[in-house]
Amino acid sequence: MRPITRARFNALAAYCRIGPAMCLVDEHAWFESDDGRLLGLVLRELIDGEYQTVFLARDLVERFRWIQGTKFFDSPEDATAAMFEQAPELLARLDEERCQGDEPRRAVDFFASRVSEARADSNFVNLRDLEGYSPAREMIGAMMRWHEDIDGNYVEQFQSAAFDARLMELYVYALLIENGFAIRHEGAAPDYLAKDGNGELAIEVTTVNPTLDAQGLRVPPPPVNTDEQIAAYLKQWMPIKFGGPLTAKLSKHYWTLPHVAGKPLLFAIQDFHAPQSMIRARSGLGIYLYGYDHDWHYDADSHLVIEPRRVTEHRWGEKIIPSGFFDQPGAENVSAVLFNNSATLPKFNRMGFVAGFRSRRVRMIRNGFALNPDPNASMPIPFVHEVDEHYEEAWLEGLDVFHNPSALHPLDPRHFPTAVHHTLQPDGQVSTRRLTDAFHPLASITHILVPDDAAH
Repeated sequence: MRPITRARFNALAAYCRIGPAMCLVDEHAWFESDDGRLLGLVLRELIDGEYQTVFLARDLVERFRWIQGTKFFDSPEDATAAMFEQAPELLARLDEERCQGDEPRRAVDFFASRVSEARADSNFVNLRDLEGYSPAREMIGAMMRWHEDIDGNYVEQFQSAAFDARLMELYVYALLIENGFAIRHEGAAPDYLAKDGNGELAIEVTTVNPTLDAQGLRVPPPPVNTDEQIAAYLKQWMPIKFGGPLTAKLSKHYWTLPHVAGKPLLFAIQDFHAPQSMIRARSGLGIYLYGYDHDWHYDADSHLVIEPRRVTEHRWGEKIIPSGFFDQPGAENVSAVLFNNSATLPKFNRMGFVAGFRSRRVRMIRNGFALNPDPNASMPIPFVHEVDEHYEEAWLEGLDVFHNPSALHPLDPRHFPTAVHHTLQPDGQVSTRRLTDAFHPLASITHILVPDDAAH
């Protein structure tokens, strides 16, 4: 047994944690056998302070689950010593021990071919085939064993026309698991019911998709070469693009379902309407949700002054929609909208790299702009990070939570403690606060580097 990072353990086995019950224990150390078939987790029970090692192994459908525990000890060193003593014997009979008796008939496999190559999405093909995406491929390979295909078509859509939407669902799943939620499904919608120590949430996932012409071909996004074009893109085009899927979800009236009624309902959204479009989308989403734009200037004393300006509608050509999603009839039943500009395939690649899933030939460089903590700053902070053995990232990193000021069931910010939380104030200002000082990227691009002789 060799020590591993918490990030690697999470990537392999976090999905079997029992949500809110984990607040009763403190995880002290994580281990993996040399052959990767056995995991060890040293825990401290918070009630009596004793230590124990629990062993986990892959069940018959390749999900890491608890199989055995040691007795309790007064120190983590004694629990670790017991783990090393018992592991060889356990490995010798692991084929007997790993059977749980409740496994489904077959393992879930996102990469087993379900569609023809002609129908396969190019991003899926890259994920499946390219060495540069091996970290994401292995990360998703561990996660997929726990996937419940409620609709029965997830894998087919993941491989074809709905790759982005299905990847976004997988991101939200990882986000919830990381933050200690126990996840369940009831019926076909919404996508997740998630419970932690602060209560239960209902979450529906949606995406902004490409605009299609009458022949079903993608319409290129508008140009963003001048200041005027950028302003129009952010304040007109993007609100209209967000308005379509959010209004469609609002019309489903999820809050009337018995398993959703009385719970905070969240919509999680990502923009995939054009390559790298999500790096520009955040400000347009805020304008559309709250129906306010904001001008800024510095006063004579060099203090930043932000002036809210009410927006009633958004126009693009002949398309006109009302602004202020949270003001629409029925929207009071939506507690918040979640958005993360980096909830994309490169994030899965970086998270896989951090967990040790990768070809050793793969390198990544991430550059972009991050939130400036200075309240008097008008510009973000540029950054460049090499994704190496010292790099750290969480699924929650980059998450923006836009709270509905009129929500019937307000969202407790403690559900997502390191996210950035936005709330509209009565005067039109939007307060932005963080419960921690965690790094918060606003936009980034990840460059994948593989030696030429390995690229294919």
